[in-house]
Amino acid sequence: MSEAHAQDGPRLRDLSEEDLLDRIFPYFVQREDVLVPPGDDAAVLRAASGSVVATTDTMVLGHDWRDEWSTPAEVGSKLVTQNVADIAAMGARPTGLLVTLAAHGDLPARWAEEFSQGVASQAERYDVSVVGGDLSGAPDGVVMVSITALGDLEGRDPVLRSGARVGDVLAVHGSLGWSGAGWWLYAQGETDPGSPRPYPTGAEPPPGWHEQSARSVLMWFHRTPVTAVSSGVVASLAGATAMMDVSDGLVRDAGRIARASRVRIDLDRTNLERDFVDPPLTDVLPLDVAWSQVLTGGEEHSLLATFPADSPLLRDQSDPDGRWWVVGRVVEADDARPRVTLDGEAIQGQGWDHFAG
Repeated sequence: MSEAHAQDGPRLRDLSEEDLLDRIFPYFVQREDVLVPPGDDAAVLRAASGSVVATTDTMVLGHDWRDEWSTPAEVGSKLVTQNVADIAAMGARPTGLLVTLAAHGDLPARWAEEFSQGVASQAERYDVSVVGGDLSGAPDGVVMVSITALGDLEGRDPVLRSGARVGDVLAVHGSLGWSGAGWWLYAQGETDPGSPRPYPTGAEPPPGWHEQSARSVLMWFHRTPVTAVSSGVVASLAGATAMMDVSDGLVRDAGRIARASRVRIDLDRTNLERDFVDPPLTDVLPLDVAWSQVLTGGEEHSLLATFPADSPLLRDQSDPDGRWWVVGRVVEADDARPRVTLDGEAIQGQGWDHFAG
């Protein structure tokens, strides 16, 4: 439901902050990590390891989502995934979310409720509690939402971007290009024909799969990406040397690991084409567009990590959330070449930038 479709019921200006919180708080379940739930000046979370991982992300109406594309619940769901993916990429387990809404007074209260429902639903998926946040007014037309996520390393060392070593391999857990492809379809003026569920990367399409199903999956995934939180912990325990989530595209984010680690990452075209340039991308996108989205499409929130080349995790198929796909290798930096190459050559296109577009 977009703001335009949320005309029934009170507006934010008709409610006190307490009234709105009374509408929102019932959606949020408190888990055992929460020692003091929302209601005081601050919540209290258990941090058994003695260290806390913290991250934050913000979304702005008109820049990060459009009401004609996304429902309030989908905005909330996407915002949760963006944040817990960052926690997972450190090798940590998410423990708490702080949610902020800043909006103009004419925003229907129902929009805020449905946004909260989306946050609550995705928080349940990732087994993390919403422990508080903030409400604020904003100028006419402005709606901005953000989440600060907290996590616990549970005694493990954090997995940093700076740990990749020459001889390591680069691997991806999850999809590549799906969210970017969904954005591309919307940008072409496409409308979502429905909401079938996706099938895992590398699996055969289910019976009855057709082009409209693929189109809907990609557009749905752009609105509501998912990540595999537990796989960040698994990667950490398996000796991942560097890790981050794919938020701004494979090439740009691999470059961040390469620069932090002072190495070069050489992507493998054969592996990428075999494992990622496939349905649903190739069901609806021109091949060159599908390839471009695999390399540079943002907001995927899959995990990207480097491992020793002989890591048993790369051969282990037992992870219920899916396997790690090897997509490149870590080599010595070369001043004559970019930080990220494809079969040793420079790559056209670098991915999403929040200010350059």
